[in-house]
Amino acid sequence: MSSTYGRVLRTPGALSFSVAGLLARFPMSMVGISTILAVQAVYGSYSAAGTVAATHIVASAVCSPLLARLVDAYGQARVMTPAIILSALALVGLIVATPTRADLWVLMVLSALAGALGGSMGSLVRSRWTLVLSTPDDLHTAFALEAAFDEIVYIVGPVLATALSTSPALPVTSGWIAALVLQVGGGLWFLSLRGTEPPVHGHRRREHLGGAPTARTTPVLRRGAAVAVVVVFLFSGSMFGANDVAAVAFATELGQKSAAGIVLAGWSIGSLAAALVYGTRSWGWPLWKQFLAGTVAVAAGASTLMAAPNLIVLTAIMALTGMAIAPTLTTGYNIIQVTVAPSQLTEGLAWVGTSLNIGVSLGSLLAGYVIDARGSHGGYLLVAVTAWVSVLAAVAALGALKQARSHASLDAAPQA
Repeated sequence: MSSTYGRVLRTPGALSFSVAGLLARFPMSMVGISTILAVQAVYGSYSAAGTVAATHIVASAVCSPLLARLVDAYGQARVMTPAIILSALALVGLIVATPTRADLWVLMVLSALAGALGGSMGSLVRSRWTLVLSTPDDLHTAFALEAAFDEIVYIVGPVLATALSTSPALPVTSGWIAALVLQVGGGLWFLSLRGTEPPVHGHRRREHLGGAPTARTTPVLRRGAAVAVVVVFLFSGSMFGANDVAAVAFATELGQKSAAGIVLAGWSIGSLAAALVYGTRSWGWPLWKQFLAGTVAVAAGASTLMAAPNLIVLTAIMALTGMAIAPTLTTGYNIIQVTVAPSQLTEGLAWVGTSLNIGVSLGSLLAGYVIDARGSHGGYLLVAVTAWVSVLAAVAALGALKQARSHASLDAAPQA
């Protein structure tokens, strides 16, 4: 296993941009929980905290593909350096405004700006891998490695943010401060590594400037396989969001609310282990079969969560089910990579994060209503339903998924 990952990480420049990208991704798992803890502590309202946190998620989901499109047109450093700096300044605004009990709308604006300008670091990193690696097997390994890094971010980030924000020796904004340091330090380090930055695609730039494009490029969301992946992950995200709320409700019903975080870590632990194994070899099945098998495996595991009699069994089931998550996400990224044109790669990859984030928000919202009426069992029923809807979406889109092809032929004319 180590030799497989070592091979891709020994690619010139790869270790630096991958580690920098890992650090820069931590805010995506830290800002939300830090917002809830800080705003609730100062304002004494969970609804206010949830509202401010939600504005960050929604703004990030909506604006990430737009920023990614600009990145494809103008380059990573030119677009994302000012964007990250502005996002960081908005986060500084939150750190300053919250302890002074500023009006809630001020916090919402600052939270939205921080999310809207943060970008999708995962898509930027994966775009660099497609530049420095030349074989599909190596790219498969690199994407699996990044899926593992995503899980590390979601295992460590919330724990770190919670520990900092709730420490009596530190200000309640400490989670935000840590996220700020990682965003600026990791992000600017990543963007300074110009040797591995993907080239600007000239015809996309001319389109943004209002000039005549040199090639007719089909928009990302008009490519059937890309749309299929986005829709499937929208429902998968809904499952993740519903599960988050259901796990907290189940732990609360058992009088063990503080253990909910450990239970939820089961997803990520199983997914992390699977990602590391999945990336060590090339699998014989075509991408569409791997994608469908992954969604079915996740749905099958999610359907058993409601039968768990206690938190120990629930955590074990979630870890086993989580082992299907990273391979499915990796395959989805692979389908995007071979479907969209090179001039659209960052945007295409960013749509994955957008669909997952929107799904998580919708799933969390709907689960709240269901759990209020039916308890945690109703929440886990919703988890199962959304998981199987993602399977139905994948089955309905099999025709498009089977047509995913190498991007070499997707641009209608050579670039000038």
